[in-house]
Amino acid sequence: MTDHAIWWHVYPLGACGAPRRAADDTAAEHQRHRLRRMDAWLDYVIELGCSGLLLGPVFAATSHGYDTVDYFRLDPRLGDDSDWDHFVTEAHRRGLLLMLDGVFNHVGVDHELVPAAITEGAGMVRTVDGRHQGWEGHDDLAELDHQDPRVADLVVEVMTYWLAQGADGWRLDVAYAVPSAFWSQVLGRVREQYPQAFFLGEVIHGDYSAVAQAGGLDAVTQYELWKAIWSSLSDRNLWELAWALQRHQDFCDVTTMQTFVGNHDVTRIASRVGDGGAAIAAVILLTLPGMPSIYYGDEQAFRGEKGNGWEADEALRPALPEDPSGLDPAGWWLYRLHQELIALRRRHSWIATGRVAVQDRNNTSLRYAVTAPGHHLVVDIDITDRPQATLTVDGHREVTWPR
Repeated sequence: MTDHAIWWHVYPLGACGAPRRAADDTAAEHQRHRLRRMDAWLDYVIELGCSGLLLGPVFAATSHGYDTVDYFRLDPRLGDDSDWDHFVTEAHRRGLLLMLDGVFNHVGVDHELVPAAITEGAGMVRTVDGRHQGWEGHDDLAELDHQDPRVADLVVEVMTYWLAQGADGWRLDVAYAVPSAFWSQVLGRVREQYPQAFFLGEVIHGDYSAVAQAGGLDAVTQYELWKAIWSSLSDRNLWELAWALQRHQDFCDVTTMQTFVGNHDVTRIASRVGDGGAAIAAVILLTLPGMPSIYYGDEQAFRGEKGNGWEADEALRPALPEDPSGLDPAGWWLYRLHQELIALRRRHSWIATGRVAVQDRNNTSLRYAVTAPGHHLVVDIDITDRPQATLTVDGHREVTWPR
């Protein structure tokens, strides 16, 4: 299932206009069904060419969604069970897969497990000197104790519950911080009930393929490639990207890599490299082996820079207009380029599992090829002056940008 998926990655709490903190939601109960705002965007996703929605956190949380307080409840800022059922029905009716964001490394400090661990000694949350262990210095997040078998039981229960409610797979947040043995055990148990479910692990550094194999993951995030794409374009040093493409193939020989040029945690690609660079980044993203995701708004040249402090990610997670007609007309050219590139990828589905090799490179130009038995895609990129790219498939030029 992961081999040929193309995801539209959306952060629902932001996209649907929910307040940052649950306690600040002053809307009347009947006005809190914000998840229904996604209805107007499902056809937009289909027309873009994507086959699935990679969702940011949707479970009840205190603020940004990564501070879960109830794994079994849709965040009230988004709605209730009827809103989730409606969303699943509408997405699946269009053939869209749904991947949920599972935050199983930690919970929010307001989760009932935290006081139970501290005051009652009930375990499941790591404690130090009578306090919860905060994750990476974040005192509002309490690390789960993955050596406690009840944590594994909880995660299996959560995963199977939402798979039964219509989810198709899971993104495992902070997968790199959780012992691989934990993932291997949990995912094995979940697959016994849902053999078609798929699991994407968030891994930032290290040997991606080794992590995937040890944990039984179907795919891992390709942060090395993400960094090389924007850094090479920004610094006009395509040698960096050429090296990353060689590494990318090594990883792809072992596991599926989730490729991206933007997500909910990083500065927008158009903010880093401008419109022309964003177009070249899209070319690279959609012509490489792997499982690509497009972060909502990147296909419209949205801007947003990661900041500091509590609101560091606010600019990266904006509310969408009520429907696509409310988008800035100036961004549709990039949407159409994404459509063209995704259409090419769908026509030549072998690209997703092909082999990439660099054929020529210097500081400002790069040629690479993606091959499969009987097929050959050549991508020529030049950023010497005005960024430009040419894509040739089996000897026929199929895409040229600028047109």
